[in-house]
Amino acid sequence: MPVLTTSRLTLTSLCESDWPCFLALRTHPQVMRFMGGCLPEQSLRLKFNSRLAGNVFAIRESQGECVGDIGLQVSPHNPQEADIGYALLPQAQGKGFAQEALTAVCDYGFTSLGLLAINAWVLADNIGSVRLLEKNGFKRGQVLEKAFEINGEFYDDWVYRLER
Repeated sequence: MPVLTTSRLTLTSLCESDWPCFLALRTHPQVMRFMGGCLPEQSLRLKFNSRLAGNVFAIRESQGECVGDIGLQVSPHNPQEADIGYALLPQAQGKGFAQEALTAVCDYGFTSLGLLAINAWVLADNIGSVRLLEKNGFKRGQVLEKAFEINGEFYDDWVYRLER
């Protein structure tokens, strides 16, 4: 996988040394409040290992410090479509890093992977992510009412799509 660069970030393939960042992201209550319940470390390790071989990038600030991750999961049924997901540590949020990373990875998906569409699933309550997707040209195409459960509470799941 190539290294992607933006004005302030470097996106590199997720690698073994990114485990502490992945663990910090997936165990931080503020990060996970819209992604799901916190899993035990052993389950997170399996999830991390599965992403090492995929189109997942570590998001790094100029000093090389990992502040999040972003990735594309190409559909096994339609290789011209992928789902995108991303997470940033709280100290990296609100600085425009997600905007830069999302733009770079969508460009990579369309130009290098030959994707025709990228989908994003976001909880309706996650206003920051909704704004980010809409700012990047994603259009909401579906609302799944009370379709996602986190810690016994049900949330509406919105499906966004960006076409080439």
